[in-house]
Amino acid sequence: MGGLNYTVIESTKLSTAELYGKTLTDLAEQNSDIVGLSADLAKSTKIGVLGQKYPERLYNLGIAEQNLFGTAAGMALNGLVPFVSTFAIFASMRALDQVHTDICYQNLNVKIIATHGGLSFGQAGTTHHCTEDLSIMRSMANLTVIVPADGMETCNAVQAAYEKNGPVYIRINRGFDQKVYDSTEYDFEIGKAVELHEGTDLTIIACGAGVWRAREAAKVLKNIDGIRARVLNMHTIKPIDREAILKAVHDTRRIITVEDHNIVGGLGSAVAEVMAESGKACAFKRLGVPDTFSIIGLHEDLMAHYGYDVNGILSTARELMGADFEEDDNWDDEI
Repeated sequence: MGGLNYTVIESTKLSTAELYGKTLTDLAEQNSDIVGLSADLAKSTKIGVLGQKYPERLYNLGIAEQNLFGTAAGMALNGLVPFVSTFAIFASMRALDQVHTDICYQNLNVKIIATHGGLSFGQAGTTHHCTEDLSIMRSMANLTVIVPADGMETCNAVQAAYEKNGPVYIRINRGFDQKVYDSTEYDFEIGKAVELHEGTDLTIIACGAGVWRAREAAKVLKNIDGIRARVLNMHTIKPIDREAILKAVHDTRRIITVEDHNIVGGLGSAVAEVMAESGKACAFKRLGVPDTFSIIGLHEDLMAHYGYDVNGILSTARELMGADFEEDDNWDDEI
């Protein structure tokens, strides 16, 4: 795309969803095979931006998510590249049979852009909280799972999803996110983590809303505690960057994962699987929503309540620095 241009006045619109809508519309201008599908949520998910410019290429299936994904599968079978937008809770649960059988089983070129992920719509209650989708979606064969950290990374993810053949699930939040990147010009690659902060004492591996908070916590740890925390933006949950994880284990021996998701089955579980299969042990802690249905509240308040905001990360990091591990580099006795 050559980067995204915007003015100071326009910067107030740089939410992940807003930039998704803009990026998709720009892609559609260059690629006639792109179509958009919505389940009566075009405005909320921002795919409506595509319809404003190309009304004949945006299809509203109504409040019928199963039909939404079934139709997308049919379009993909006929050579189109459908971008399907609905809330994450509906994409990963209400229409899961169609995602599983119609799309993933047939390895179809459908791009699922799931908005309002995690607790980003926290005030809407349990019916609109989505803290299970990463666990569900990463278990779908053939499906790539991406969780951008901010609007700029969403642009890169949407572009990369179009260029990749096969089904892709991109999970973004409801509203304006803290800015991690100033532009799209950095090394984004599906399946490759991005190091945001250097460190050798511990590593914080985060995705989505957790990335900015992990980076801010690392700054505090360095300036106040003298702790050098590495921060990895693990934007791709599947395929996960095994090399970056194992290097972090070897270099720092302490790992914290941060995700706006149930700690069961999501990023933390994916990282733990890599470590367990390698035979390399370390001090390890998963931060996110505990195994419970969330209370109702604003996103920032809920992250603080469950201990994965900046203060929660700081507290866990300081605790983990006191954890024991073997100082030698010989892993043979740990396999």
